[in-house]
Amino acid sequence: MRMRPLGRTGIQVSPYCLGTMMFGPYGNPDPDDCVRIIHKALDAGVNFIDTADVYGGDGETERTVGRALRGRRDDVVLATKFNGPMGADPNQRGSSRRYVITAVEASLRRLGVDHIDLYQVHHPDPGTDIEETLAALTDLMRAGKIRAIGHSSLPAAEIVEAQWVSERRGLARFRTEQPPYSILNRGIEREVLPVCERYGLGTLVWSPLAMGLLTGRHRKGGTDQVSNARMHWVPRHMTDENKLDAVEQLLPIAEQAGLPLTHLAMAFAITHPAVTSAIIGPRTMAQLDDLLAGAGTTLDDSVLDEIDKVVPPGVDLGPLDVSYVPPALTQPDLRRRRHGDRAATA
Repeated sequence: MRMRPLGRTGIQVSPYCLGTMMFGPYGNPDPDDCVRIIHKALDAGVNFIDTADVYGGDGETERTVGRALRGRRDDVVLATKFNGPMGADPNQRGSSRRYVITAVEASLRRLGVDHIDLYQVHHPDPGTDIEETLAALTDLMRAGKIRAIGHSSLPAAEIVEAQWVSERRGLARFRTEQPPYSILNRGIEREVLPVCERYGLGTLVWSPLAMGLLTGRHRKGGTDQVSNARMHWVPRHMTDENKLDAVEQLLPIAEQAGLPLTHLAMAFAITHPAVTSAIIGPRTMAQLDDLLAGAGTTLDDSVLDEIDKVVPPGVDLGPLDVSYVPPALTQPDLRRRRHGDRAATA
């Protein structure tokens, strides 16, 4: 695979990044098979692996990735994430200095490595000042435990704020963003991707196959059953009529281009000039083989124009159930003035 620069880090990565969320109880529960899948991806030229402490429950996926990298660590750009809940204690999550220092040490132990190439904030944390998080991450970089830092699902305004804080406080800069992106979910084209380009951030887009809808195996009115894993994570997404209608319109476009829908979807995701790498999340070796078979696919303008007619640029047909939602949209108390509050006066 032809390598691409990861933002302005100087690190070169493959256009496909191996995501590992499916390596565990909600996907492939066989650690040995997961190791074989990782090795097959590395042998095919994928040099970028993304995982997270919460994957697999209790860090199990990081342990599996660590096993697979024994003897091959130097060939891999290794990324992991923190801030999801790792226990019932409210301090076993988040982006505070207290937790960041704890989380990185735990990930290093599970992965069996002495450093992480890209350490990412898994979700925004409105309760923690971004300066607190950046200061802790800067110290970890100076200690040699992480090489670069990034974030995931950060709104455009918060990406800009983080860059400003780094500049004004002399702290390390976030170098990457990891947002959702697919033919069915193009919302980041409006603000997030332009902001990433402006600040030189690399982008690792997740769910380029729209959690499986863009494989073409789940059809509107079809009899195929959605896997229990996908229905567990994204029940509304997998049954969204607008998305299923779009899939029906995309299938003939793929057929006319002589491509499986999977290859069309992956090629679309890595075509955008602001996208560095698209995260693939195979559960089985057969799924990996299919994805690798389409790694050299490119789409000409006529095909991209037809895709734009189905889902226009910048449009999300509907959010993924697992996408980050700001607390003010889910907690009524944050958007309603309490009874008895003094009215604003001029």
